[in-house]
Amino acid sequence: MSSVIDIKAPASKSVSHRAFICAALAQGESLVIDALDSDDLIRTRRCLSACGAVFRHTERGWEITGIGGQPKGGAQTPADCDVGESGTTCRLLTAVLAAGTGLFRIHGEGRMHDRPIGQLTEALEPLGPVFEWDDKPGYPPFVIRTEGLSGGDAMISLEESSQYLSGMLLAAPLAKRPMVIGIGGDKVVSWPYVSLTLMAMADFGVEVLVEALEDGFWKSKAFTEVTDVAPGKLRFAVEPATYRPRTYTVEGDWSNASYFLAAGAVGQRPVLVRGLRRDSLQGDKAILNILERMGARITWDDAGVTVSRSGEKLHGVELDMGSCPDLVPTVCAVAAQAEGTTTIRNVAHLRIKESDRLQACADELRKIGAKVETFEDGLSVTSTPIATSAPVEFSTYGDHRMAMSLSLLELAGVDVRLDKPGCVAKSFPGFWDQWGLTR
Repeated sequence: MSSVIDIKAPASKSVSHRAFICAALAQGESLVIDALDSDDLIRTRRCLSACGAVFRHTERGWEITGIGGQPKGGAQTPADCDVGESGTTCRLLTAVLAAGTGLFRIHGEGRMHDRPIGQLTEALEPLGPVFEWDDKPGYPPFVIRTEGLSGGDAMISLEESSQYLSGMLLAAPLAKRPMVIGIGGDKVVSWPYVSLTLMAMADFGVEVLVEALEDGFWKSKAFTEVTDVAPGKLRFAVEPATYRPRTYTVEGDWSNASYFLAAGAVGQRPVLVRGLRRDSLQGDKAILNILERMGARITWDDAGVTVSRSGEKLHGVELDMGSCPDLVPTVCAVAAQAEGTTTIRNVAHLRIKESDRLQACADELRKIGAKVETFEDGLSVTSTPIATSAPVEFSTYGDHRMAMSLSLLELAGVDVRLDKPGCVAKSFPGFWDQWGLTR
């Protein structure tokens, strides 16, 4: 067997965001160990600091002095909350800050002002906050004018993003009275991220009662048991509570590990990734199942998980990736190196990410000759022989996941030239150092 490439998984971006928010809202001192240090997390820390939390970076990790309740906004001038290009920061903190007191201004850069937030603000407005839009209603930038959330019943759609529900759940313990949050809309996307939110809340001392509608009755369920989610069939009850401080270690990130796991499937050398939890609630753990279905070999041992070629060429598959949309660019890059056609569905919400990721994947893969068809909620990729005689200039669209996934084409012999390789700093500043081990 070829020598194994040994990679340590970066810290989970999703878990880092949630740990910072819970610690910042807690009463007392928390220590968050192994949090991801990236542009998005810098934005979350700065926004929380603007609202009263204190972050100190030490050799042990991030020492955080929490607010001990509601975020504090400005009385005359809004607290400045610059979310940059971090959709997670924007969506989670819109709800959390709406549960605070005073004025908060949320704004960003790049495509952030074209990314919708209206479904979330419409769900929050009946609870008391007022949203004042700078330009387009339903899109940043905007000012939140609030005296907290009243509590009571609320309904939120998860068609655009599960982060709307995650934000409301994180905010619910700060409300004046108990809240019951239901799921509306026609479909649910990215459910596993809600499980990560519920896990973080429980870890910081806030319990959420999850109830599923079964045979006409609401029945309590452990959130770890909830996998099949449908609008109108699940609700969340949250009592007023204060987050409790603690020492918290952030697990490895399956999303950012996906590029290296995929490299093991398409490259000449197996790839071992350390630091990933086999029992993780992260939805992007699905990358292992996807690669295995395409023909890769997956093995676990005490060191971690190894992905390698099985001896046969990878082949196309039919996939519903509604629960793991961040993996789509990775899978598309693998599909371009597999035999046959790979079809991906239930990911229409990828059109409102840092780029229109469905169109971006199609446009870039066509540059190496792949046949790509896009449709309303997904795309199909049919591989063709890849020409490797000349460098290929790829556009990243300033999107970190496009940059990292397109790098997988190097393993097919493509001389990949990216216009903005530095955009990986949004979620994985050390990516290029790690990626160099695969070459």
